[in-house]
Amino acid sequence: MRKDFLPFSKPSVSEDAIADVCDSIRSGWLAMGPKTVDFEKKFAECVDAKHAVAVNSATAGLHLAVMAVAKSGDEVITTPMTFASTVNAIIYSGAVPVLVDIDPVTFNIDPKKIEEKITAKTKAIIPVHFAGRPCDMDAIEAIAQKYDLAIIEDSAHALGASYHGKKIGSCKAARHIAVFSFHPTKNITTGEGGMITTNDEKAADQMSVQRQNGMDKGAWNRFGAKGKSHYDIFIPGLKYQMMDMQAAIGRDQLKYLSEFNSRRTQIVARYNKELAGLNGVVLPAAVEDNTVHSWHIYTILLDEDKLGFSRDEFMEKMKEYNIGTAYHYQALHLFTAYGEITGLKKGDLPIAEKVGEQIVSLPLFPAMTDADVEDVVAAVKSICK
Repeated sequence: MRKDFLPFSKPSVSEDAIADVCDSIRSGWLAMGPKTVDFEKKFAECVDAKHAVAVNSATAGLHLAVMAVAKSGDEVITTPMTFASTVNAIIYSGAVPVLVDIDPVTFNIDPKKIEEKITAKTKAIIPVHFAGRPCDMDAIEAIAQKYDLAIIEDSAHALGASYHGKKIGSCKAARHIAVFSFHPTKNITTGEGGMITTNDEKAADQMSVQRQNGMDKGAWNRFGAKGKSHYDIFIPGLKYQMMDMQAAIGRDQLKYLSEFNSRRTQIVARYNKELAGLNGVVLPAAVEDNTVHSWHIYTILLDEDKLGFSRDEFMEKMKEYNIGTAYHYQALHLFTAYGEITGLKKGDLPIAEKVGEQIVSLPLFPAMTDADVEDVVAAVKSICK
């Protein structure tokens, strides 16, 4: 039994990043400024995109992205196996969320079911790379091209992932946007924050303006030594900028992305080896060739009939071993608000519903020691033996 509690996730922030945050505070430039601009440049290079727009959360990024491709009354197709932010961004843009079921192996949106839901009002698809496993983008891009739809990749879990040799976030197709999250549990963090990437210059310009109240010039352009105070507003906007204090952490975190993801992959390999064949436990499916999984989270499915206890009981038992777990996710339409908005009820998306009843995330973060991993494995084996 562990003496200390092992959390589900814990960020790793270097002393250099902490010093850079202090530098921002001492400089007096706390809000969006030169460090944010530098972070955007470095991030775009990291994912092989032309444009990167830093925002204060991935939710904000999704909201801006949906507004760039859809208007009130339009329909946007997405998955029920995601966090509420994905659907909230559609709703607050005035568009209508349309949920389709997931693939039972990958837990990503099932492309075969997307086409069934396309109508004259459909304007975009939001695939979510669940846990960091890339969606079937070849199929999704083919559907988007066939019906002239935009694509917004919810890449909150997928920084460092790639699909068939293309980095997630590179957005090579037309009318293609990706959104990343820097929440403390993600592969890199800025505390809170997010980044939008695209090769669409028009969309990038609109999102960049809208994130700063619709002004054509941000504070960095107005209050810097060579800035001009006057500005214009061409489109109603929102207050979605990233702060330089966040960017100071983020640009340092990028240096460690490969190292962080490599450690995540090592831990996953140990889980897969040690937990294989455990009765009532289903491990993540193997990753397809020429594809890189970023392993934001490691999820298992628990078969209550074989184990004799539920997923929720398992999570409570893990707490008794002083180990944290997490729940990703309940199918969205089973939440009261989204059931009412979409008109969907229990039984309408059976695969997502079944996965949502059985899924649990085990601890996974770069700072985990080998002993931590062994503690998790031992606890799972003891509970599920």
